[in-house]
Amino acid sequence: MTPRRLTTDDLDACARLAKDRDWLPEPHKWRLLFEVGEPYGIDAPDGDGLAATNILTRYGDDHAVISMVLTASRFGRRGLARRLMEHVLERAGDRTVSLYATEHGRPLYERLGFRVVGRAAKHTGVFEGEPSGRTRQATPEDLDAILALDAELFGTDRSQVLRRMFTFGQEVRIADGGFGHCWRNDDNTVIGPVVARDEETARALIGDLALRAGTEVRMDFDLSQESVIVWAGEHGIGDAWQVARMVRGGDLPGDPARQFLPFMQALG
Repeated sequence: MTPRRLTTDDLDACARLAKDRDWLPEPHKWRLLFEVGEPYGIDAPDGDGLAATNILTRYGDDHAVISMVLTASRFGRRGLARRLMEHVLERAGDRTVSLYATEHGRPLYERLGFRVVGRAAKHTGVFEGEPSGRTRQATPEDLDAILALDAELFGTDRSQVLRRMFTFGQEVRIADGGFGHCWRNDDNTVIGPVVARDEETARALIGDLALRAGTEVRMDFDLSQESVIVWAGEHGIGDAWQVARMVRGGDLPGDPARQFLPFMQALG
C-alpha cells in the first residue's frame, strides 16, 4: 500500500476507478491534470488496477490544490485516502492547500487540518440570451496580458495551467478587464476559468462563451456569487449538487469576489 507517482500509462486505470465510484471517466480532464500536476496512486493489492488516487497541483511557491481523491469501492474504509492525503500534504510543504470536498470526504479533511471557507455548486443548462458585443476571441498573442491579469486577481502564479487553455479548451475570450475559457467535458461544456475586474464583464464573458458553445454548459459557482447565480438562472442555468471549499494553512490567495468561475473544481 505504498503511494507511487503515476504516469500516463495509468490513465485508463484512473478512468476505471472513476467509473467504479460513479464519476464520469473524464479522460480529457485527467490528462490535463497529469500534465500540470503530480498524480499519485496506490496499486490494488489484488492486481486489478488502482486502489486509490489523488493529484497535487502547485501554484507558485505559496499555494497548491489537491484533486481526484478516489478510493475503489472494494477497498473503502482501509485508510488509503488518508495515506495518500498525508503523502501529498508532505509534498506540498508549507504551501496553503485547498480542495473541494463532498460531505462524504469532509470528515477526513477536517481531521487533516482543513477548514471550510465556502461552498460551491454545479449549475447546468442551455444558456439563453444574446451576445454581449463586449468580448472577442483571444489568440496566443493575448496570453501575456491574460497571465498578468490572472496573477493580480487570482493572487498567485497558475500560468502552467493557463498556458494550456488554447490547446485544452474550445475557446478563450477576452474583454476589457477580464478573460474566460470553456472546455468540452464528457457530457457538457464547462465554462471556466472566468476572472474579471467587475461582474458586468464577467457576465459578458460567461454569456458569450455559453452561447458560442451551443450546447448544455456547466458553471461551478461559489455560492457567495449570489447575483451572478441569479442572473445565470434567469438565462436557463439551474443548480445541482453542492460541495465545500476547504483550506489548510493560510488563506486563499487573491480576491475571491473577482474569481467568478474556476478552471475546474479540481483546480480552482
